Amino acid sequence: MNIAIYPGTFDPITNGHSDLVQRASRLFDKVIVAVATSQTKQPLFPLEMRTDLAKEIFAHLDNVEVVGFDCLLADFVAEKKANIILRGLRAVSDFEYEFQLANMNRQLAPQAESLFLTPAEHLSFISSTLIREIAMLNGDVSKFVHPAVNAALQNHLAVRKDCKKSV
Repeated sequence: MNIAIYPGTFDPITNGHSDLVQRASRLFDKVIVAVATSQTKQPLFPLEMRTDLAKEIFAHLDNVEVVGFDCLLADFVAEKKANIILRGLRAVSDFEYEFQLANMNRQLAPQAESLFLTPAEHLSFISSTLIREIAMLNGDVSKFVHPAVNAALQNHLAVRKDCKKSV
């Protein structure tokens, strides 16, 4: 059985993430979306909210499980008996960092292979960081995220109503 773990902070989960998970669900027996606590990144949304949003988005996929985790990925991979670590590559600029991670994971979790998927071309420019920044400035992110994520962003952020010019 091929069990793929797709780790990330998913802060927030985007249509690019969703595209990757949907395609992975057709390739692997089971896909575990592993939502990382990631204290170093200081996420906008708490872990429980990020996990709940992912569960809502992927509820229609029978072979997708969403789990929050707060440990070394290699330990989580071993605990879940996974043999694949799935990562997304949006652009060439992602490759160097992802290549380094893959090599480290090969050392820490030799039972798992790192595999990379790219999002659909029309989603390749979307990142959680850009979504957060646009939403914090009262921009419309509705075409880049699931409606539940859009609502959560609007409810969570103190959205500015006016754009004021500085002198």
